Amino acid sequence: MPGIDSSDRDALIETAHEMADAARAAVLPYFRAWNLEVENKDPNGFDPVTAADRTAERAIRGVLAARRPDDGFLGEEHGTVKGSSGLIWVVDPIDGTRGFISGTPTWGVLIAVGAGNGPLFGLIDQPYIRERFVGGFSEAYTVGPQGRIPLRCRGARELSAATVLTTFPEVGTDAEAKAFHSLASRCNLTRYGMDCYAYALLAAGQIDLVVEAGLEPYDIQAPMAVVEAAGGIVTDWRGGSAHMGGQVLAAANPRIHSAAIEALNS
Repeated sequence: MPGIDSSDRDALIETAHEMADAARAAVLPYFRAWNLEVENKDPNGFDPVTAADRTAERAIRGVLAARRPDDGFLGEEHGTVKGSSGLIWVVDPIDGTRGFISGTPTWGVLIAVGAGNGPLFGLIDQPYIRERFVGGFSEAYTVGPQGRIPLRCRGARELSAATVLTTFPEVGTDAEAKAFHSLASRCNLTRYGMDCYAYALLAAGQIDLVVEAGLEPYDIQAPMAVVEAAGGIVTDWRGGSAHMGGQVLAAANPRIHSAAIEALNS
């Protein structure tokens, strides 16, 4: 694909924000609605989806079709569209649908754009509390109730002083859960159930680690862009690439990342 100049960057950033604005407008009428219907996509478990998920993704796709019809698109609810520009948007219209249907404000809209080998720019948007976390193209900031604030991950500290977050206590397979809890037992504080908001807190310098397993590309690419722009590190559990999902370790700095890698693989 051709190089991305300043005008291209501006267009991509504007498109991402317009997508997030459209998703906000689409999804908020459904949040905490007493008559919200929930479908289960997993016959062997519970993987919820609502009209809010589908409506938000359609709104995002509508922006892309109007502004950048040659770009590709990968979304959780409506699949993949191949583009011709060399760029692909990777989107989760509601990351944390379980939280959404429970009324907690820890879900978010995830929007990322890249060239297929990882994100160049991403947003984590929390429509209800009107927080947006932005990362990429030399930008790293959040804008919300306290105004616009730069994002910066925490500095180095001992693992014994660290705060680690994950979404589910069981994490993934039995072996993955064992590895996670081995790590967590060495940390100061473990919290659960934050979904994408955990990565936003990492980028904002509030926590030290996020550890998850079984992720899809649309779960991690926007958070990865934000965390890395804030100075953090996002890899798999062995230090390899994480942009396609699977096992993910997000860390505030190289020192805590190295310690977490050792704990997960010991």
